[in-house]
Amino acid sequence: MAQGSGVQVRRIYEDPEAGDGTRVLVDRLWPRGVSKERAHLDLWVKEVAPSPELRRWYGHDPEKFDEFRRRYRAELEDDAHAEPLAELRRLSHRGPLTLLTASKRDDISEAAVLQQILTGSAD
Repeated sequence: MAQGSGVQVRRIYEDPEAGDGTRVLVDRLWPRGVSKERAHLDLWVKEVAPSPELRRWYGHDPEKFDEFRRRYRAELEDDAHAEPLAELRRLSHRGPLTLLTASKRDDISEAAVLQQILTGSAD
């Protein structure tokens, strides 16, 4: 497998699948209604999540996604996000990586932005 190519995004509410590899929750807040056992997590990297201010501003409004992605990528460049992002990069190089989110639409979530960064599939 090419490095970074095995990064997928899924909702934490979905049942785990055999090909998930390392399962990492990337939300800042623990998802409602999900027990630690049901989550089947390998890691919770809440430090890589968007700031509370950015999350509130965005509100998962599809019309704001492009601007959210731009602002979130800028946040990820600061020192506080360096190690959590590096940890996700290391995991993506080791094998399949599944980024988990509680967002109703995982395609416009921070997990989707992280996937783009880790796979090099976005600007």
